[in-house]
Amino acid sequence: MVDEEPDPYRILKLRAEILELGSAIRQLQREGLDDAAAQLLIARKRAQLDLLVRTGPAGSRRSVADIRRS
Repeated sequence: MVDEEPDPYRILKLRAEILELGSAIRQLQREGLDDAAAQLLIARKRAQLDLLVRTGPAGSRRSVADIRRS
């Protein structure tokens, strides 16, 4: 039960980080700068999010689905 509480928070945090990185990547592209490091970081964050969603406790799956819809 203790592990169920942090998962939705971590999911939200990762989603926020991914959104920020996406914005940074777009800004780098507009400026014509190299965005390879940011692209790699966002790919890693997406993989972490995917893993967290897929391996989360069964009891938290419903709340994860609600978070993904938002």
